[in-house]
Amino acid sequence: MDDMPTRVLVLEDDAGLRTSLRMVLEDDGYEVVEASAADRALALVEGGVDLMLVDLMLGGVDGFTFIRRARPVTEAPIVVISARDGVEDIVSALEAGADDYVTKPFDVEEVQARIRALLRRPALAVPPTTTGGEQPPRVDGGQPQDEVVLDSVEGPLVFRRAAAQLLRGDREIHLTMTEFRLLSVLVDHLGRVLSRTALLEHVWDRGFFGDERIVDVHVRRLRKKLELEPTEPQSIVTVRGLGYRLDAR
Repeated sequence: MDDMPTRVLVLEDDAGLRTSLRMVLEDDGYEVVEASAADRALALVEGGVDLMLVDLMLGGVDGFTFIRRARPVTEAPIVVISARDGVEDIVSALEAGADDYVTKPFDVEEVQARIRALLRRPALAVPPTTTGGEQPPRVDGGQPQDEVVLDSVEGPLVFRRAAAQLLRGDREIHLTMTEFRLLSVLVDHLGRVLSRTALLEHVWDRGFFGDERIVDVHVRRLRKKLELEPTEPQSIVTVRGLGYRLDAR
């Protein structure tokens, strides 16, 4: 039902922070469910949630393990909130299946902005504008195409935007919401280089808040689904010193 509130899970073992987040989110109109441990949180995920805020340092099962266990159950966006700010921690969390990463201490308004960006429906593709305001050509020179063939080397790899589908022949390749948005932006700029900063602005819709390592990890995850040889990408190409470019084959 359209009037059902968005359900947010807060997995945090600090009771004070968990309560503070709940109060802020409820003021924003979200329904909040709380857990201090991963097992309880997994039960809540199975009951259905729209987004998760997850701490990494938990008693018992840690946040990394929770994310890996939750991913087969739901594709709801996961925002990690952690005091661990090392590159390895960020990459490990994103590789496990998180969509975003916020380090403690954090600005509540930043968390609110990231939640709003992640909850946008996949079908609402982000505008394909460059950082300089230039409107680049779409794949067909006009409106964004609903269906684009990205690769036909071993059977057609077709991106169907309206259906939020990526198909290799008759087999559907599942995309997370973030992967869908990333691929949508790359398709809109087919053959053009996009910097990491531009991808942050288009996909995560938060400009200067972004960490470029998030882009790299999600590109790597998307390559595993698109490329025949992910370690030697032919579709999502790295342009050294500039960013990434999507080439149709």
